[in-house]
Amino acid sequence: MTEQHIILDDISPVALYGPNNVYLRLLKSLYPKLRIMARDNVLRVLGDEEQTALFCQRLEGIRQYLALHNTIDEPQLLRLATGKDTTTKTDSDVIVYNIAGKPIKSRNKNQAQIVARFAKDDLLFITGPAGTGKTYLSIALAVRALKERQVRRIILSRPAVEAGEKLGFLPGDMKDKIDPYLQPLYDALLDMLPAARLEEMIEKHAIEIAPLAFMRGRTLNDAVVILDEAQNTTPAQLRMFLTRMGYNTKMIVTGDLTQADLPKGQLSGLRHALPILKEVEGIAIIAMQNADIVRHRLVTRIVNAYEHSADKQEQPDDSHV
Repeated sequence: MTEQHIILDDISPVALYGPNNVYLRLLKSLYPKLRIMARDNVLRVLGDEEQTALFCQRLEGIRQYLALHNTIDEPQLLRLATGKDTTTKTDSDVIVYNIAGKPIKSRNKNQAQIVARFAKDDLLFITGPAGTGKTYLSIALAVRALKERQVRRIILSRPAVEAGEKLGFLPGDMKDKIDPYLQPLYDALLDMLPAARLEEMIEKHAIEIAPLAFMRGRTLNDAVVILDEAQNTTPAQLRMFLTRMGYNTKMIVTGDLTQADLPKGQLSGLRHALPILKEVEGIAIIAMQNADIVRHRLVTRIVNAYEHSADKQEQPDDSHV
């Protein structure tokens, strides 16, 4: 008799065990000669050496499927558990799957360019209007890199543009004060990782979400580092961030140059950096357009209407001539 302890460290045990442990009971029924006991994220398997080895082999196929898709249904579980399906299939265009098992992939030419340049370059600047998927796609690429163990961690950051006196009036400790600025990053992650798994990864520092000020003095190795809303950085802040890059690290900087919230007269660090770095080897600059907006169709119309209004206001009034 042999005994194996299987630690489920990269998938949600709830997804494997199923609602009310229905999948776990199914696995036990398929291998009646084995004793299979689950406690939290550890499976304990006792039985004949050959049967135990076979179960562990097929469980690894199930684990790989769940690591990729986040979810599994009973027919697929049966196919993998009985050896009728030994491959983990995925479309080549899929970046990752969301928590409902739906594929996340590029949705237009510019998004496809982001995916391609991420594979080639170590630093990406992605500019464009709201709704073009800059942040969401960047986080999807980071999650894929983490799942495929190309990096050890993801670091997500945003400038807290009201980090002065207004932030001080918010209730709670520092985490409570800065979380509202970082919530969009949490939202994207929660669409790609089960909540319990995300919480665990944050506790283990495999995923870190922090305001830009927390980056000072650090060297960021073996990571995908994303700076969102970079139009709200000063030139000094953005330079500080870019020089945090360490070994085996990729950085993505996103921002909308039309929506800077800096004090009047303050130059945006993103606007300042783009012409300086545009010819540097290893850096890609991708400019998303209104046509790339992938939210509700009204978002494109809203953006276009505001731009049209701004253009009209900038035109000189010749009515008095």
